[in-house]
Amino acid sequence: MTVQDPALASLAALDPALLDRLHRRLETAAAEAGSLDIAYTVTGTPVGELLLAATGRGLLRVAFEGEDHDAVLAALARSVSPRILRAPARLAGAVRQLEEYFAGARRSFDLPLDRRLSKGFRLSVLEHLPEIAYGRTESYAQVAAAVGSPKAVRAVGTACATNPLPVVVPCHRVLRSDGSYGGYLGGPAAKAYLLGLEAAA
Repeated sequence: MTVQDPALASLAALDPALLDRLHRRLETAAAEAGSLDIAYTVTGTPVGELLLAATGRGLLRVAFEGEDHDAVLAALARSVSPRILRAPARLAGAVRQLEEYFAGARRSFDLPLDRRLSKGFRLSVLEHLPEIAYGRTESYAQVAAAVGSPKAVRAVGTACATNPLPVVVPCHRVLRSDGSYGGYLGGPAAKAYLLGLEAAA
């Protein structure tokens, strides 16, 4: 036998439009009170639903469906702040730029980034990736040489595999020396789609 909380039952019976207005009011109040550290939203794309999370510094995380969005948010709560709220308005600019990119109308992203989830060598690799031109690729070895550590090919692979901002920071443009894809957080189909989109432009 399931006992239902009367408060939850009454919330479930509310008009969705009313719930949306109440949520927007909560977003506004949290922002005005300075009690919102991480805003997030989920947006549909040709490579599946992407979770976008941002702080006051900028875009902090882009996550594919396969990463489990709830798990990603829980990890952010532990590592950055538990004050997280779905706040689509705060991420409207990022969503718009992603839509432009997937429509073939944008070749680079112009968004402030919060890079606190990457450090040291991994950060230096991720900072190099936007220098790989749209429609072009580099090998893991080329990236290692470009960041001053030509022997650190495997470490470059690890940096790409743990990129907290895929698509926006284009780790999909890094391939194995034989031209094969290598691993990708969003899966091989997503990597193939992104490379194909850029090659077609």
